[in-house]
Amino acid sequence: MALLFRSLRLIALSIWVGGIVFFVAGVTIVAFKSMPDAHTAGIIVRGSLLSLHRIGLIAGGVYLFFTLALLASQRDTHPVRAVELAIVISMIVLTGYSQMSVIPRMDTDRLTLGGDVSKASPDNPAYKHFSRLHGLSEKLEGVVLIEGLVLLILAPVHGRDDFDRFA
Repeated sequence: MALLFRSLRLIALSIWVGGIVFFVAGVTIVAFKSMPDAHTAGIIVRGSLLSLHRIGLIAGGVYLFFTLALLASQRDTHPVRAVELAIVISMIVLTGYSQMSVIPRMDTDRLTLGGDVSKASPDNPAYKHFSRLHGLSEKLEGVVLIEGLVLLILAPVHGRDDFDRFA
């Protein structure tokens, strides 16, 4: 049972982290290089990010559930699980914040600017606010990616000897 729980955790986390990497390296770059204008590319990126966040929140929930199940079953009580719980909760909170707060405020700014941010004056307060939120969104996604990579390193640790191999 412990092997199944560990495997499901790793699959969920891999989907989430892989999705972020694909989003950054694939979707955003391709959208902005191949679309006729930044507005169209932004619409594609926004929709993809919303989907990625939903996947991440589900994957984070799966990871959290099976980590707690491992702890509750006493099948895996390695101290690294506490660190994992803190990291995955942080990832879920940051993703939820981006999904439920940052993106809706960016949408409001976009609508205030007539729907196309790229046509707005850089001096416009809504444009400046949108740009700050866009920067925040990028930082949040970067932090979630780094935390996810750390979790991919920690997740396979099951016993003390896992650390001793590197000593």
